[in-house]
Amino acid sequence: MAIGWKLHGDGRTPPPGEVVGPDERLSWGRTAGIGAQHVVAMFGATFVFPVVMGLDPNLAIMMSGIATILFLLIVKGRVPSYLGTSASFVGAAASIRAAGGTTANVTGAILVAGLVLAAAGVLIHVLGAGILHRIFPPVVTGAVVMLIGFNLAPVVANVYWPQDQWVALATLAVVVLCAVLLRGFWSRIAILIGLVFGFLLSWILDRTAGRITAPDGTGQVSRHFRVDFGKVKAADWFGFPHLHSPDFKTSAVLVALPAVIALIAENTGHVKAVAAMTETDLDPYLGRAIAADGVGTVLASAVGGAPTTTYAENIGVMAATRIYSTAAYYVAAVVAILFGLCPKFGALVAVTPGGVLGGITVVLYGMIGLLGAKIWIENRVDFGDPVNLVPVAAGIILAVGNVTLKITKDFPLQGIALGTIAVLVGYHALNTAQRTPRGAGAGVIAPGETEVVADVPSRRAPGTAQEAE
Repeated sequence: MAIGWKLHGDGRTPPPGEVVGPDERLSWGRTAGIGAQHVVAMFGATFVFPVVMGLDPNLAIMMSGIATILFLLIVKGRVPSYLGTSASFVGAAASIRAAGGTTANVTGAILVAGLVLAAAGVLIHVLGAGILHRIFPPVVTGAVVMLIGFNLAPVVANVYWPQDQWVALATLAVVVLCAVLLRGFWSRIAILIGLVFGFLLSWILDRTAGRITAPDGTGQVSRHFRVDFGKVKAADWFGFPHLHSPDFKTSAVLVALPAVIALIAENTGHVKAVAAMTETDLDPYLGRAIAADGVGTVLASAVGGAPTTTYAENIGVMAATRIYSTAAYYVAAVVAILFGLCPKFGALVAVTPGGVLGGITVVLYGMIGLLGAKIWIENRVDFGDPVNLVPVAAGIILAVGNVTLKITKDFPLQGIALGTIAVLVGYHALNTAQRTPRGAGAGVIAPGETEVVADVPSRRAPGTAQEAE
């Protein structure tokens, strides 16, 4: 059942070696405490990403709670997870706005991507998880995640960093130091710590150094304070976030669709992680989880909110506490909904200085890109094989360089969309057409060198597409 839990033991913290299962709970007081930890864990990224995408953080927080409840119902309470704001659409949002798109175009594109993700989840549920490895092998998913992150480099260089380079540099330094020197929970919220530091530094500089002459987010140069609390003072303490309807534009949709591949890979990894921690087989629920994420994204974007995804931060809380109760997630979801009903909080987040975002996004965008490399490493993808190397190399350069292919006057393929198509189509076409047996020393990098992998008869290592096929 999605709702209804049996009390674990006497309801107190379980002794060493014991865990609280998804269908169990502690006392409601302790469950509320665990739920509060989940709120803190998801909070930083869930409101930072909407700010970066130009969306309402209040609405994102509120819809994350609603989407989480919907997710738990769809997976029948078997996959404890929180649905926070997804970073996979950050690149798409930036590209859509750079091409003159509106906020409605951004949410419209995200909604269509959510529908595709939901449909993919249903297909996976019907056909089985094995289809994932055939269509989206690690070399492809890693490349798509990488190009989504690295495509954002010009946004940092041209939009955020010029607004206040010294605050950006100081914020960047704090994020790096916190991520490296702090431990446990504090390390996981390094981005949030950097944001608070940069915000306070900007406020102090306004009162000591005065106004700054610099461009704003639109590129217009003016003399202004770094932080303007006028809108914060005018905002109410209680009220509904601003809602808006999405608008659909084909070019914007094409830019957003590649994120679906990243979300499928992300959700799959998170379900596998939860399965390992709870020592249960969750493969029958993988399709449901992906479909539920898609439904959550559709619901959120339909009212102008941010896209959703399962959160690794909350999986980390479960790993630390060994409490997998979905009751705690329902508590976290209700708290998030209540936070979303405070417009003053949203107004405070919305006045985050551009220089602060500049320092945060340097690390954030780079980390998104390097998650792709992590997928390659974990699956031991062999780039001595030209079928892996060539389409990935081409796709990443097309995306990072924001290259445009004009199909027609009103139908361009650009950046992320073009790079993803190059990787996906290029890999499968070359994989099908190549006649030379793999492992024949035909690599582009270090040709003729064959990696020796125990118990693997060819150059392709475990976790690559050939193995899945």
